[in-house]
Amino acid sequence: MTQEFVLSKIKSDKVAVFIKPSCPYCRKAEKLLKKYSFKKGHLEFIDITTQDDMDGIQDYFQQTTGARTVPRVYIGEVCIGGYTDLDALEEQGKLSPKLTQIGAL
Repeated sequence: MTQEFVLSKIKSDKVAVFIKPSCPYCRKAEKLLKKYSFKKGHLEFIDITTQDDMDGIQDYFQQTTGARTVPRVYIGEVCIGGYTDLDALEEQGKLSPKLTQIGAL
């Protein structure tokens, strides 16, 4: 169930960000990504605190991405990491090209 839930949110042409509303890094990731003009339906923030198996979701992230922290940012079907990684891509000028490459902008 947990794996299916996570995989159902990840698509090759969208950005999926798994968050907890109380997390300051999650809010920073939202703010950074909202600067871009995404096509409708190509950016989704998923609040894992509303899920019955939040710990299971974070355990799944640990198994598949090497970290259980949020935000977990997927650009297309690739987890690029958390906010620090997202911000680094932005600072290096690599975020916009990645978003364009997957067809999200």
